Amino acid sequence: MAAPDTTLARADRVGFAASLLCAVHCAALPLVLALLPALGLGVGGWIDFDQAFVVFATLLGATTLTLGWRRHRAFHAWLLLVPGLALVWVGAFTRLHDHSMTHVVVMTTGGLLLAAAHFVNLRLTHARSQPTTA
Repeated sequence: MAAPDTTLARADRVGFAASLLCAVHCAALPLVLALLPALGLGVGGWIDFDQAFVVFATLLGATTLTLGWRRHRAFHAWLLLVPGLALVWVGAFTRLHDHSMTHVVVMTTGGLLLAAAHFVNLRLTHARSQPTTA
């Protein structure tokens, strides 16, 4: 049984917003890391959060795009999701997870691809749910 359109749309919107925030987070991270010592703050425990978010993004993206594909039968969103997930997994679970500029670029690009995949899936699902005019 398929999920209601509103639930799928809501999940895609959450995925879009979360992925966009992830990309902003990754792009701003070098500045934040540079400012923390000046504010007397440390960086402990952030790595686990980033990795947990990548796992959550994978589950949410795969679920919403699978449900969307059942409605619109188009793979357009998957062409954005798969490379986006590959980038964030490489950035979070390999030696690149050192918060270098390469890490920032990889994670930001991956986050933007994930956001785009959710947006495309949302648009395809919405277009499919609209009545066609002849």
